[in-house]
Amino acid sequence: MQKPSFLGTLLPLIQAPMAGVQGSALAAAVSNAGGLGSLPCAMLSQQALHDELVQLKGLTDRPFNVNFFCHTPPVAHPDREAVWRKTLAPYYAEHGLNLSAIPDGPGRAPFSQEAADILEPFKPAVVSFHFGLPEPSLLARVKSWGSKVLSSATTLDEALWLQEHGVDAIIAQGLEAGGHRGMFLTEDITTQMGTFALLQQVVAAVHVPVIGAGGISTAQGVSAAMTLGASAVQIGTAYLLCPEATTSALHRQALLSPAARHTALTNLFTGRPARGIVNRIMRELGPISQVPPAFPLATSAIAPLRAKAEACASSDFTPLWSGQNASGCKPLPAGELTQELAELVQSDSGARL
Repeated sequence: MQKPSFLGTLLPLIQAPMAGVQGSALAAAVSNAGGLGSLPCAMLSQQALHDELVQLKGLTDRPFNVNFFCHTPPVAHPDREAVWRKTLAPYYAEHGLNLSAIPDGPGRAPFSQEAADILEPFKPAVVSFHFGLPEPSLLARVKSWGSKVLSSATTLDEALWLQEHGVDAIIAQGLEAGGHRGMFLTEDITTQMGTFALLQQVVAAVHVPVIGAGGISTAQGVSAAMTLGASAVQIGTAYLLCPEATTSALHRQALLSPAARHTALTNLFTGRPARGIVNRIMRELGPISQVPPAFPLATSAIAPLRAKAEACASSDFTPLWSGQNASGCKPLPAGELTQELAELVQSDSGARL
C-alpha cells in the first residue's frame, strides 16, 4: 500500500489551478482519484470563494489545494489606457461596439486578510501562490492552520527566494506551461527556461521538494520529470477537455485542432505574459506589446470584444490558454485521466514524496 505524500496524497500529481475554466468539480475529481485537486481563487468574489469551498468540501474528504495571486494592484494611468483603447478602436468599430462604454472587466485580486478570513475555517491541506508570496503576516497566518505552502518559480533566483521566505515546496514552472507565467523577480522573458532545464537546476540548489510543471501531459512526461528529481508534477492543459472542466466549446475546439501546435506568450489579454494558442489579435498586434495597461487592467477593454466574437462562434479575442504540449488532452473524466497520468509512477510515488 502506498504511503501518503507530505501533501497528503497517494499520487505525485497536482492539477494546476486554472481560473476561468474550472471550479470545485474538477478539483474534487482529481483529489478523489488520489491526486491534489486545485481551486483557482484569484477571480472569485468573497461570496463565490466561500461557496466554492463549501462545494469542494462536500465533494471530497481528500486533501486539496487553493491558489491565489500575490501581485501588487497597479495604479491606473489614463494616458496608457487611452492608447490601449485607441489600439483596439478598429476592432470595436468592426464589431459595432461603443468604445466609450467599456465596463469593468473581471478582477484578479491578490490574497488578502479578507480572503484569509474566509479560508481559515476550511484549513485546506495546501495553499499555493502565483507571483511570489503574500506579506509575512499573511503567510504566517496560513501556516498557522497547518496548511502547506507552495509557490511558482520561473527562474533559479525565484526558487532560492521562495525557499528563503519559507515555502514548503517549489513549483518549477517551465516556459512550456500554459496560462500566466509566475514571474515575480523580473519581467525579462529571456530569463525564462524550459521545464527540464529549470527543474534540474532548482532540484540541485534547494532542500525543499520541487514540483515540475510545464509541457507535461502524459504518463511518460510525469515519469521523466520525477527521474530528474521532481517530487511531484503539476499538470494543467491535459485536464482542459475533462467533462468536469468548464472550458468553453470554442476553447475545446482549439485544443483539438492543429492550431494548438502554435502557442505563444502574450500580454494582450491581461497585461502580463501568459501562454495561449495563437489567435487573430495575437497575430495582428504581436503577442507581446508595450501598449496594454498593467496586469490585470488590460482585461476590461478586451472583454467586450471577446464576448461579441464568442457570440458569433469566433475565438479571435479569447485567451485560449494552453501549454506547448496539448497532445495529452483527452475528453476523459478527470479521475480516470489522473490515474492514467500516474500509471508509470504509482508503484513508488509514496517513497518519492
